[in-house]
Amino acid sequence: MRSRMLVIFNPAAGARRRRRFERVAGALAEAGIRFTVADTTAPGHAEALAREAVAAGERVVIAAGGDGTIAEVVNGIAGSETRLGVIPIGTANVFAHELGLPFGAAAIAASLKRGAVRHVIPGAARLASGRTRLFVQMLGVGLDAAVVASLNGALKRRIGRSAYVVETLRQIAAWPFPRLTLTLDGAPREAAQVIATKGRFYGGRFVLAPDAAPDAAGISACVFDRGGWWSALRAGIALPLGLLPGLDGLTRRRVAALEVAAPAGLPVQADGDLIGATPVMVTDAAMPIAVAVP
Repeated sequence: MRSRMLVIFNPAAGARRRRRFERVAGALAEAGIRFTVADTTAPGHAEALAREAVAAGERVVIAAGGDGTIAEVVNGIAGSETRLGVIPIGTANVFAHELGLPFGAAAIAASLKRGAVRHVIPGAARLASGRTRLFVQMLGVGLDAAVVASLNGALKRRIGRSAYVVETLRQIAAWPFPRLTLTLDGAPREAAQVIATKGRFYGGRFVLAPDAAPDAAGISACVFDRGGWWSALRAGIALPLGLLPGLDGLTRRRVAALEVAAPAGLPVQADGDLIGATPVMVTDAAMPIAVAVP
């Protein structure tokens, strides 16, 4: 496939990730793929660049980064026929693992050249400000959003996923675990935390919602009934052991709409980035996204 492609890359990601990106860029060139690279300069810039690429007629926009960069690009190409490509060089790369996307430079180039696609349905978060934000993997309100809101970016660049562990332990001690008022397809309930996910994985290749699929309609609402440091620590231990889906106090339900109505002003994270504050309504996006796959 010899089509024009725009690659959106965050140059602030660090030297190691730049080297990985340069290897992939070299493989793209060797495969005869025509592309240009646009560097981002600030949060939200990837979305703006993707939107400009759609207006310019680019057929493929490639997100070179992690889940947050991918989500920004998806917000920029949503509603168009432009395809999404992924060069997974982020911290957790949950979306890439979810779709079984390649990580090796030659394999990434081969996948993009082949032109096969999978249509996935992003989630859509409507915030109190009136702004709607699409996400590709998951959205959370509760402890995980508090971790994202307080995460030290410099530490994340230095030690990667371990920065989340450090901040999670800090937040387990500090977070007050307020009770959330939820509605699941109109049915009210309370919870300590909720994660709305479009896929199986969370935090890497750790299974949270084994029945979820990114190309299926609906949201998997993962509701944690119990708060407090002990419940949070149990969940944190269960996740890497593959035991979280069966954890006592966690219920999962497939819904068309999930609302976190109260308390107002709690942080909301989506795909590892802070996107706003509660209240928030979560549904499927209006249109699917075509993603380049092997």
